Amino acid sequence: MELRHLRYFVRVAEELHFGRAAAKLGISQPPLSQQIRALEEELGIELFDRTSRRVRLTDAGVIFLVEARRTLAQARHAIAVARRIQQGEEGELSIGFASSVPFVPLVSRSFAQFRAEHPAIHLTLRELGRDAQFSQLREGQLDLGFIRGLDRPVLPTALIASLVQEEPLLVALREDHPLALENRPLSIGDIADQPFVMFSADGGAGFNEQVDLLFAREGREVRVVQEVNGLGSMLGLVAAALGITVISQSLNALRADGVVYRPLIAGGALSRLWLIRGTEPSPIARTFMRMLKSGDG
Repeated sequence: MELRHLRYFVRVAEELHFGRAAAKLGISQPPLSQQIRALEEELGIELFDRTSRRVRLTDAGVIFLVEARRTLAQARHAIAVARRIQQGEEGELSIGFASSVPFVPLVSRSFAQFRAEHPAIHLTLRELGRDAQFSQLREGQLDLGFIRGLDRPVLPTALIASLVQEEPLLVALREDHPLALENRPLSIGDIADQPFVMFSADGGAGFNEQVDLLFAREGREVRVVQEVNGLGSMLGLVAAALGITVISQSLNALRADGVVYRPLIAGGALSRLWLIRGTEPSPIARTFMRMLKSGDG
């Protein structure tokens, strides 16, 4: 049985006349009669009572009409869903990100716009470290990921990085810290001997390596005294005088009581945000990528 057999049956059932049904289907009457007869033989039941004067549905035909219409409607729905998915209008999108990424205005606006414009797409956001994002992207558990890094990241096979934005770095200090009281930009030399609060290895998503590289270029090392998994915890510990830290400029909108920010002046003192994807992103992923790019413009 094919869907066309159901369409032929429904049209005859609605017209109760083979000639009119054939005309509306755009075929001649003999082939239509043959197709209906073949359907009846396949089902092993008579769907129509036929006489020279009239055509009417049998009791079995009445019930079959209900089910045939339901089947055709479901088939149309399946086709429509498949087309919407192909066009990036329906389905699922999973995005991984470091804890600081939702505070980046460009990204948060893109998330909000995507949800508003594509309510039929289920958007899943996962806070993950860099290596976890790489693993899940390769396994197909993520469609896209966001990581940080000064230079273009070295990626596993079949992953691609695109630069989303770059911005200056800031030093976050408790407001009564001696360096904060000087109210001036700070250099690596100014902060190199200070205790630092930093993301854990899993939570940094590339940012720790970026800060380490800045210090290494000036022959210094970051003196980490406390590691955290989230940005809020990091700034909270800075406010509690456990140390200082470095953040990207966009994150200074996240105000913490008792914390102030000073520009960091150093060669390459930039935070670069990278979008990571596979070589063949889904139509839905491409829809989000276009939205992110247009928001950057």
